Order: sequence, then structure tokens, then C-alpha cells
Amino acid sequence: MQQSAPQYSANSLEPHWMPFTANREFKENPRLFVHADGMFLRNHHGNDVLDASAGLFCVAAGHGRKEIQEAVSRQLGEMDYAPPFQMGHPGAFELARRLAQITPEDLNHTFFCCSGSEAADTSMKIALAYHKARGEGQRIRFVGRERAYHGVNFGGLSVAGLVKNRDAFGPLLPGVSHIRHTHLPEHKFVRGQPETGAELADDLERMVQLHGGDTIAACIVEPIAGSTGCLVPPKGYLDRLRAICDKHGILLIFDEVICAFGRTGKAFGSQSFGVTPDMINMAKALTNGCVPMGAVAVRDGIYDTIMDAAPEGAVELFHGYTYSAAPVAVAAALASQDIYEREGLFDRAAEMSGPFLDRLFSLKGLPIVADIRGYGLLGAVDVVPDDMPGKRGFQAFKKLYENGVLTKATGDAILFSPPLIVEEAHLDRIFDATREALEAF
Repeated sequence: MQQSAPQYSANSLEPHWMPFTANREFKENPRLFVHADGMFLRNHHGNDVLDASAGLFCVAAGHGRKEIQEAVSRQLGEMDYAPPFQMGHPGAFELARRLAQITPEDLNHTFFCCSGSEAADTSMKIALAYHKARGEGQRIRFVGRERAYHGVNFGGLSVAGLVKNRDAFGPLLPGVSHIRHTHLPEHKFVRGQPETGAELADDLERMVQLHGGDTIAACIVEPIAGSTGCLVPPKGYLDRLRAICDKHGILLIFDEVICAFGRTGKAFGSQSFGVTPDMINMAKALTNGCVPMGAVAVRDGIYDTIMDAAPEGAVELFHGYTYSAAPVAVAAALASQDIYEREGLFDRAAEMSGPFLDRLFSLKGLPIVADIRGYGLLGAVDVVPDDMPGKRGFQAFKKLYENGVLTKATGDAILFSPPLIVEEAHLDRIFDATREALEAF
């Protein structure tokens, strides 16, 4: 649908310092969205753009869901805010109960925050508090992974492994080590989990030998490394990490900010891969991207240990946020969970994975395509780099936008993560546009 485009002057755009954006380039030729519905966003020129990235991996049920709008409106009409410190509201407890029904095994206690970045820092602080409560306060080290993304706060940034996110901000937290990422040269163009590479988990054992297992509080990884370009774990890799953590009393944290709520065909990636961590970080699709919210689900034993270590009537964990379990966010999250359950969207993601991956891997053979990876409804295409890393990936992202498809670019990787309501006709449109864009190089 074509409409007359509003005029945006450089002065009207300049005051906003945009995140993770080439601000000068953007403000010369802005890409503004003004409306969203179902699988589509509409830009300020009146053109519909097919959302092949679910926003930023968050709009799992599609845009403009009336159920969420109505739930948020009702909540605002009843109560706009309730302080979360020493007070509460019923919705927060109901949401925690609902999440406990779908989290694996005994991860039955949930701490609410406002983003995936806050979830990363929250899980790290819970790990430290847990070990101190059980008399092992010397466990202050963390192990992260190369090419990982755990948000942008200082804790998550410290355990993450994307160099451009880190190099302007100094030494970050002390006591953090990194194991290798899981993408080996022989994994190129492997669909699903690679057969080789489980031994990369033994890097954690090397960290134990170097630092002492009794000094490590937790190891944090994404089941699928998402933002870096969809690095799918080799078969047996996560199981091996779990075994090493158990051997040395190290907590295992899964950052499922991208994987959670159906992206892998199950409620959580941990269920898809059959490995249960001690904590799960979540955000994004928790509210279908409508209202900022994050959460950390923890095992019963972690919660009970921290509770039992504090005197009766005392605050057990000195941590939290002004907007922890904010009523409007809770309303959006509950409505989102209703949609996921009623429409069977996690099962639908599993059903649509085959058609999605078929079309994704059909791009193999294009001269510009250096690699393809995918699992569930998450995939990535690496393009051959130009003279500067990330330059060609950004060009491909813009060509796709011009072709009416929204993706996510990280370096020279183009990421695809369509809403779980995607249909085969949408997939055809996404990958026809992708092929056209990549053939233009």
C-alpha cells in the first residue's frame, strides 16, 4: 500500500541517539516504521515490509495482537503500578506459576526484571548469592564463551564474546574466562546440529584445571548462539557441559532470551536439546515484544538455599528493579502465554521448521553465500566479506529491506527468525527476496 511520505528533517531526527545503529547513515536515509499487523510492518513511505526477524527475535505471535492490547488496557484501567519491594500484585504470582508449568524439571521459581541484559546480570548475582549461602563464597569466577551475546550491562557484557560490543568499555568484570565458540570449519552448511565438536565443551574442564573448580560460580551459554549468527550446538556438547558443571559444583546458566517461547520448536531450547540448566534467562517473546520484561527461572534448590541462609523476616536477596514484574508487563506476558498455548505456537514452530530450513538452505551455491546454519525457526546466512568486516552484511540487510523484507544483520551474517505464525507463502516471499538481494552482489 502506497501513501504519501511524511517529511522528516535532519533536525527532527538528530536528538535521538539510536542504539546499535550507524546514526549518521540512518539519519541521511531513515528507515522508520509507523504501523504493524500480523507478519508485516509498514514504513513511513507506506510500504509493507515482511518481518522475517520477529522484530528483534521477540514478536513470536505476530504483530498487533488484540488480546495483548486489551489485556494491557484493562490493567492500566485497574492499576498502573505497584511497588515490587515488600509489596506485590496478584498477576506477578500468576505469571510465575504459569512459567513454572512450562519450564523444564524443577526450575519453578522466577525472578522478574526488565530485559535480557538485566536477566544476565540477575542470574550471575543469584549464582554468587547461592554459593555464598552454601558456604562457598570463594566461587566468584564466571565462564562465558566466544561469540556469545548476553546483553549489554556490565555483567552480561563481561561473559559475552563479541569484540565490537566490548572494546570501548575497558576491562569489564574481573575473574571471567571464555571457552571457544562451537562453529568449526567442518560445520559449514550443516543443517541442524553438527555431528562433530562435542569435545569443545572440554574447554570448561581446562578452565577448572587453570583456576580451580571450586572458584567458578557459573558457566553461562546460549543453547543456540543467536545474535552472533545462529551457531547450533554440536550433538553432545551441551550434555558434556552439564556433566562438567555437575562434577565440579558449577552452576550452568542457559541464556534463552532468543530460544525461549517456541523458537526451537519447544517452550525452551533446553527442552529441544534435552539438557536442563540450573537457571534460564528469558525476555523478548515473554511479552511478545510488546512491553519490556525479562526473567530468570531457577531450580528449587537454589531458591531454597538462599531463602534458608537468611534470618527469618530478613531480605534474602538484595537485588531487584523498580519495574520488576510491572503490572502492565505482567498483563502482556500473561496474554502472550495464553496465545502461545491456545494456538499451539510452539508445536507450529516445530512443524514449520522443515519448510523454513528447506528454503534457507536452498540459497547454498550462490557465489556470495559463505555459509548457512539453522535450527527450528532460527537461521543465518553468512555472506562473503568485503574489504571491511560487516560492510557487505549491512549492504545485504539494506537490499533486503528495499525488497520488502526485514532481517537482522550481525557482521556479515544475515539472521532469520520469523514469527511463529509464519506461513509457507511468507517463507516463499522472504527467500525469493533474499535470493534476489544476494544475486545482486
